[in-house]
Amino acid sequence: MLLLATLETSACFIVRPAPIAQPQTPIAGFDAGKYQVQKLIAALAERDKRLDSMQTPAVMEYTAGDQHVKAKEEIVVKRPGNLRVEAMSPFGVALLLAAQGSALAIFEPGRNRFMRGNATADTLYRYVRIPMAPADAVGLLMGLAPPQFALNGIADSVSNDGAMTVALYGNSASGTRELGFSAGNLAMVRETAGNGRVNYEVRYSDYHDIGGVMFPYVVDATFPAAGSHVTFRYLRPIVNGDIPDSTFVLTPAPGATLMNLSLDDARALANES
Repeated sequence: MLLLATLETSACFIVRPAPIAQPQTPIAGFDAGKYQVQKLIAALAERDKRLDSMQTPAVMEYTAGDQHVKAKEEIVVKRPGNLRVEAMSPFGVALLLAAQGSALAIFEPGRNRFMRGNATADTLYRYVRIPMAPADAVGLLMGLAPPQFALNGIADSVSNDGAMTVALYGNSASGTRELGFSAGNLAMVRETAGNGRVNYEVRYSDYHDIGGVMFPYVVDATFPAAGSHVTFRYLRPIVNGDIPDSTFVLTPAPGATLMNLSLDDARALANES
C-alpha cells in the first residue's frame, strides 16, 4: 500500500472566468443509481492510474477443505504482472517465489531446490494460493479491478447489498461481473460464469490513506471452483516505491537441485505434499 482568478484591466473592467464545468446532475427519467455508480467508477479508474507498485509484510491465511495454513509473508508486486513472495517459517525463509512476465522461479531453501516454469494460474495457486494469472493476481493484491473489468462502460444494473452499492455488468446467459462500493471505496469484485457458478469473489476492507491514495489493508478472496479461501492482512504497505526489475529475478544458490516445472515435475511435487 497521492493526489482554479479574476483579471482587472486599467479601465476597471473586470473579466470573470467562465464557470468550471460540474458533473451533470440526474435529469427526469435518468437512473440516479447508475449516475452515482459512474462517479465511483470514475474515481476507481483514476486510482487505477495512480497505482504502480506495492510492497508489504503480510499475514496470509489459507483454507481449503480440511487444510489450513497461516504464514507471515513479504509481498512485492509491480504492474502489470511482476510478483515476489517470501513465505516465512519460524526458522527463516521457507519459500521464495518470483514471477516476471511469463517466467516463474521458485527457491526452497530448506531443500536447496530451485525450480523454473511458466507463470500460470496453476503454479501461482500451488505456491501463492491465488488461482490467477500474474496480472490478475497483482491486481487482486493491490485492490484493483481486474483487467477484464472495463471501467469506461455503463453498468447494466445497480443494486444495494446492505451498505454496499453494487454495479453489475453482463447477464445470466453470458456471465456477470460486479463491482461493489462502500464509503466511496472498492469493497467487492465478483465474477460469475454463465452457468451461475461464481469464479471468484474478492472483498477489500480496512482502507487507509497512503500518500493521498486510499489502500485496503485486508484482501479476502474466495475461489469456489478451487474450493479455497485466502486472506491477506497487510502490516505496513508502501505504494509506488522504487522497485528495481531485478527484484523479480531469482538465481540458483550454489549446489541447488535444479528442476523445471513441467507436468511430470508438478505431479512429483504434488506427491511429496
